[in-house]
Amino acid sequence: MYEIQIKIPGQPDSTGKLVPGVYRLGSSPASHIQIQRDTVSSRHAQFIVGESSLKVADMGSSNGTILDGRKVGEEPEDASPGSVIQIGDVVIELKGPAATPPPRKDDQQPPPAPKPLSNPAKRMELTSKLEKAVEQAKTMEKSAAAKGNEFKPPVLKISGISAEARPLVQEIKKRAHLELINRLNLKRMAISGTSELELADKARATIHVILSELSIPLPPGVNISTIEQELVHEAIGLGPLEDLICMDDITEIMVNGPNHVYVEKDGVLLRTDTAFADDNQVEAAIERIVSPLGRRIDESSPMVDARLSDGSRVNAVIPPLSLVGPSITIRKFSKTPFKVQDLVSFGTLSENMVKFLDVCVKIRKNIIISGGTGSGKTTLLNVVSSFLPHSERIITIEDAAELQLGQQHIVRLEARPPNIEGKGEVSIRDLVRNSLRMRPDRIVVGECRSGEALDMLQAMNTGHDGSLTTVHANSPRDALARLETLVMMAGFDLPLRAIREQIASAITIVVQVDRHKDGSRKISNISEVTKMEGDIITMQDIFMFNHEGWTPEGKIKGKHVACGNIPTFMEEINRAGMDLDIAIFRDEREGGGYL
Repeated sequence: MYEIQIKIPGQPDSTGKLVPGVYRLGSSPASHIQIQRDTVSSRHAQFIVGESSLKVADMGSSNGTILDGRKVGEEPEDASPGSVIQIGDVVIELKGPAATPPPRKDDQQPPPAPKPLSNPAKRMELTSKLEKAVEQAKTMEKSAAAKGNEFKPPVLKISGISAEARPLVQEIKKRAHLELINRLNLKRMAISGTSELELADKARATIHVILSELSIPLPPGVNISTIEQELVHEAIGLGPLEDLICMDDITEIMVNGPNHVYVEKDGVLLRTDTAFADDNQVEAAIERIVSPLGRRIDESSPMVDARLSDGSRVNAVIPPLSLVGPSITIRKFSKTPFKVQDLVSFGTLSENMVKFLDVCVKIRKNIIISGGTGSGKTTLLNVVSSFLPHSERIITIEDAAELQLGQQHIVRLEARPPNIEGKGEVSIRDLVRNSLRMRPDRIVVGECRSGEALDMLQAMNTGHDGSLTTVHANSPRDALARLETLVMMAGFDLPLRAIREQIASAITIVVQVDRHKDGSRKISNISEVTKMEGDIITMQDIFMFNHEGWTPEGKIKGKHVACGNIPTFMEEINRAGMDLDIAIFRDEREGGGYL
């Protein structure tokens, strides 16, 4: 945490504390540090604060930003304790890192978002509404399909505000937000060290007073306490997302502009009756998510990938790229990571498949998990990674850190996007190369999507066996073709046969996971890459999902079966002393036997 002193002519000096994150300085109300001076541009400068560093960058201001007597550009420059930053006629002195006092028992700050709903009864009520809406949607979809009508899913009632009343409520919220900004500068209070709990209390009290002075009559059936709660969430939290994030049964949250918030459960999409006040409030929620991670989103960089504190994946896109207003997509992960037995109980894989994958990991076979978007690749990678021995050094490499491994000796690496100048990017490929110098026993790459595939294959072929990664593909054969394409993206003009030989030599197992129309995820194939025959990589299926049809309720029917193919490395399994019964490979499709 850094401490700064702000000196504004004609006003008393003020001090503030900056926790790690990105801060905008300017005269605009959207600035984190708002300075109302004619000599200060609306978007004047930016502070990038780390645990032990503070960088200053100009944001295209009219009269520039001065650091220790020299003008800085849009490329961030380091400021040290004692540095003086001049913005117009305002002087900011950097006092240096400030010690953070331990919180007192009577002044504990709440953890960062997502926060659990304080009322368990309310949480149970919302979960019950979600279950009923999903069942209703499935019934209505079947009925519409039988009659040949257009299917319109029901609305999940979170706030209880009807579609007819929502426009007037939005107008009330907009006016209340403007009045809240005039009466209470929450950003400045946060920077000055006000605790999150105190911020919430002051915001709630001020909003209550503003709404009590309201001259606009409320729509029928709308409770003022509901509007007050929405305003509090938007002022200091993530707005309508607060309640949705805390509902464990929701797997995806989608925001299409301020007025359209959707959720997914069991493969069913539902529109909710909640909404943000306006585009600014959606962008404020995005910024609260990405700022603590040192990432940014603005007109020059209108897309961002981030994560919540529970590991959930977040993608955000703002105008001008998004034509419907700011868009947020949150793929939620379970607060408690799924264990292998959880996936068995879900029907994702069988006990025999678990035994086989466990042995493959133990004897250091390289494994690729392939599947489409939302098929559960990352979840399966997390479960398969749990088989890695605790005695080994594991390095994970991801775009946005999502894996939750239980081993102790883990180094987690995360890629970094480019800065405002388009510089400073650290790609997955850079991290894969660097990880080879970190004495890894195992390398786990969250996803191969570019030239890092070549570095992964070379690592697998030069002693770093037992590695795990995922790719986007629709079948095991497609996964190998996808790897060929990714290797070509590395920028080297390699012959196709040489690429295929690298793949055949490096990859041993391809696990294909699919998501079906009923929302269930199942491993459809576990295939072994055997050898090269001419220019073709040969494969054999070890296990597969035998699809038998659909139940009247729309659930998939079938079971996981062995294909009768014995792995070519069975002798290696026996030499390693692994207790794996060859009987699990007996062909269950034809009543027995081996191929």
